[in-house]
Amino acid sequence: MSDTLTAHATAITALRDLLGDRLVTSDADRAQHGRNETYYPDAPPDAVAYPETTEEVAQIIRICGQHKCPVVAVGAATSLEGQHLATRGGISLDMNRMNRVLQIRPEDLNVTVQPGLTRMGLNAQLRDTGLFFPIDPGADASLGGMTATRASGTTAVRYGTMRENVLALEAVMADGSIIRTGTQARKSSSGYDLTHLLVGSEGTLGIITELTLRLHGLPESTLAATCRFDSVADAVNCVILTIQSGLPMARIELLDHMMVRGFNQYADAGLPEKPHLFLEFHGTPAGTAEQADSFRDIADEFGATGWKQATTTEERSALWAMRHKAHYASAALGKGKHIWPTDVCVPISQLATAVVQAQDDAVALGLTSTIVGHVGDGNFHAGISVDPNDPDEMARGARFTRALAETALRLGGTVSGEHGIGIGKQKYMAAEHGPALDWMRRIKTSFDPHNILNPGKMLPQDD
Repeated sequence: MSDTLTAHATAITALRDLLGDRLVTSDADRAQHGRNETYYPDAPPDAVAYPETTEEVAQIIRICGQHKCPVVAVGAATSLEGQHLATRGGISLDMNRMNRVLQIRPEDLNVTVQPGLTRMGLNAQLRDTGLFFPIDPGADASLGGMTATRASGTTAVRYGTMRENVLALEAVMADGSIIRTGTQARKSSSGYDLTHLLVGSEGTLGIITELTLRLHGLPESTLAATCRFDSVADAVNCVILTIQSGLPMARIELLDHMMVRGFNQYADAGLPEKPHLFLEFHGTPAGTAEQADSFRDIADEFGATGWKQATTTEERSALWAMRHKAHYASAALGKGKHIWPTDVCVPISQLATAVVQAQDDAVALGLTSTIVGHVGDGNFHAGISVDPNDPDEMARGARFTRALAETALRLGGTVSGEHGIGIGKQKYMAAEHGPALDWMRRIKTSFDPHNILNPGKMLPQDD
């Protein structure tokens, strides 16, 4: 047995003494925690730990640190760049038993929760308060995972991303110490902003064990609508003018004709196979009606047709439930192949150029690809269908994702607006960040000198 395996085995023995039957090494549990939604190979951990308190997390980290055993935090496992995979073995730290709402403070519009609670679970418990947590990445992700990947989603154009909605957090660091960052106050000029250093760090700098989140008032009225265009360029240019006009959109989502075709095949949606915008407006009844009318005036300038409004809760829920199934609709269009999801974000003025380029690249490479995006903030996703057992198709998929990243950087954007870096996008970090990448490595080394926290993620050649 290698020295590494021996060290991992020794750590597992010590963890079993601590956790008892909440330290699991069964093949079934390990396999479950080694899977992902996309094309990455399975990567089972050596063991799965199920902590229930912050102090237990701290003890686990101390033990793993003594034996240089990797620790990878896992929530709902919905990340799309392999962030939760134990690619170097070690411990999968399943946070799902730490799933309580600790305190709701309606008067301050915030809530403190444990990281294993999901966004839908939180909103269910907020139902009687008149408040809600708006960040909606589609999947019912854990709030700890959403924080670690700096998630956003369909409502980011109005409510921001996790970056804007995390006020404070508690985290266990690589030496097992417990820190608290931030406060309930809405702003601060005190010290380094460790809160937002940990937000988006993908579990590489610390393990989040508690979160204080902003809440928002439920809108008095919500109105959703759809319309379609003859081209993606028309749809995107409509979005650009809408945002530049200051119209307060709650959601504004683009579906290209291939994504619409996928919905028709997956859910028998019956939509004309043209680019669509899915929209939502929040406010008073008079306000949402006025917003919808203003948007429709803009859309008419770009040849929009098929305007349809959804005013009942059931209609709106059905609309967004369909949008959130984009991953599975893409798979249906690709005849069950694996979906290689990728995303970029560009300045809104460059959005039409980037989307059309992505469509052209997919056609040139002979790939089936869908495009769907939170285009109100310049972020869009491409889902390409690939067979992991077909080397040629995988190579073409790699060329597509590389071209998309290069397009985003050339247009002044970023290689990921919300999926994060994980395993798949490390190769673009130097091109995007230049000399700043070295300073990111220094931060990682300072926070985690033995590289036990989610090693092999985010930073290329990080050990």
